[in-house]
Amino acid sequence: MKEVSKQIMANPKIEICAFDGSRWLRLTARALEDDRYEARKHMLDAYPSLQKMYRPDDGNTQVFALEDCTGVFSSFTEEPRTVRF
Repeated sequence: MKEVSKQIMANPKIEICAFDGSRWLRLTARALEDDRYEARKHMLDAYPSLQKMYRPDDGNTQVFALEDCTGVFSSFTEEPRTVRF
């Protein structure tokens, strides 16, 4: 139902960026929907606070698997390090 879900379904190329105060991580990947009930249940079991709003079979809970991942770790003081998985 969310716009981000519609965008990912239309174009599965995603990028996630994070910063820990001194280093950045930029992760690029393809996000593929894992539409199994078991995957949705497992995700909700791992995040019990979401169970008040979502259920595995509500038609609004979605899980993605990431493929073709590349992570680049960067900082102002070190050379970038690239990891592919």
